[in-house]
Amino acid sequence: MAAQLRTRDYGQMLDLVVAVLENEDAGAAWHVMARQLLDSLGCDSATFSHVRVAEGTGTVVGWAPEPLSRVVDGLVQRRIQQRHPLLDYALTETEPVNIADICDGWRNTSWYREARRDFGANQQVGVPLAHRNGGMCVALLGRRGDFMSHDLAFLRRLQPVIQTMGNHLAEMQRLRSAGAPVAIGDLTPRETTVLGLLAEGLTTAAIARRLAISPHTVNRHLERIYRKLGTNNRVSTLAVARAEGLVA
Repeated sequence: MAAQLRTRDYGQMLDLVVAVLENEDAGAAWHVMARQLLDSLGCDSATFSHVRVAEGTGTVVGWAPEPLSRVVDGLVQRRIQQRHPLLDYALTETEPVNIADICDGWRNTSWYREARRDFGANQQVGVPLAHRNGGMCVALLGRRGDFMSHDLAFLRRLQPVIQTMGNHLAEMQRLRSAGAPVAIGDLTPRETTVLGLLAEGLTTAAIARRLAISPHTVNRHLERIYRKLGTNNRVSTLAVARAEGLVA
């Protein structure tokens, strides 16, 4: 029988969404997401990796529970060279998984020794998140003690939430790095991202695909943006937003 989630589990999911959306800085929001996961699952470490296996390259951010730098420097490249089982798994599978279940002799591997040494964890669970533009994104959580069926059920339900939040943060970071001004006033970070994509000429459907949300949700964001800017259509909204310096 599948593990049943509790009311508290859904509350923790909502807390994660609210905490991320309240942060206008993408780096800080990744930190908040990691801390929420660490607290919800009683974990000792969390890493998010963007990997291009064919190229042998990637980036990673990590917490244990504070932000890591030395430990994760070069981590993706090592994992690719070592053929970490999560990378092969995430190429074809989508379910969260105990690393011990896909790695024979887990406790006798270099990955286990590194997890103990660097993070103080003797168990890890992997969460495949996305494939995009020749790369993939995976989360790896570690703790002292086994991950139970309830933990995996929680991660399965939370998986699309993490994916959506990750898409939001990636778009917010991309828009800022491209030099787009930061929206001010009453717009939320999510509304700021939608407005920035609107200014790039994306349709409702394209914005929905980019952020991994439904077109209906995009339209709700647009309605709130119109109300806050005192407009009623895309053309006038972009005219006001550009006049106010909200978008380029």
